[in-house]
Amino acid sequence: MSVPSLPQPARTVLSVLSAHWDAFWPALRPDLEDLAGPIDYESELIPFTQTRYYDAELGTPIGRRILSFARPLALDALPALKLATNALECAWTRAGRRLFNLDPGYITQERLILATGKNFSHRVYLHDGIWADLTLIFHKGDWFDLPWTFPDYASPEIKAHLTILREMYKTSLHSTHNNKDIPCPKV
Repeated sequence: MSVPSLPQPARTVLSVLSAHWDAFWPALRPDLEDLAGPIDYESELIPFTQTRYYDAELGTPIGRRILSFARPLALDALPALKLATNALECAWTRAGRRLFNLDPGYITQERLILATGKNFSHRVYLHDGIWADLTLIFHKGDWFDLPWTFPDYASPEIKAHLTILREMYKTSLHSTHNNKDIPCPKV
């Protein structure tokens, strides 16, 4: 019999895409820190060139920042975080268009999970209309793409940032050991 246990919390990651950084950055930072805790990692602006999916809405050229937060994330808190980032996108909408796209997720030692409101064959439903997208797996010292991995997340540049965040996560694990067995239910 497998014995249920509570998972260790994860490291919150957030991808921010925009072509109009001067219209909201760094003013958005306090809102993000209210949601997820202090930002402890911020990438430089990374050109987003793998797809034109967001061009019509966000404009061009689109750049991405990858952020990480010091406060651990309970795995079952991901839907609430996605709903909160959706609300921020709406609050910052100008002339009926988003200024930015926020993609929250988390890193554990084994994987990168992103939150989405869209179902697909490989996504697992969580709750409140939010699905978990298994985007990358970490195995034998490297990130591995899956057939559905978004092209930008498959890039060596994004994986290099994720590796740094995974190392930060591993370093923080010793202070967050809370893996507790869940007792057997009474029958």
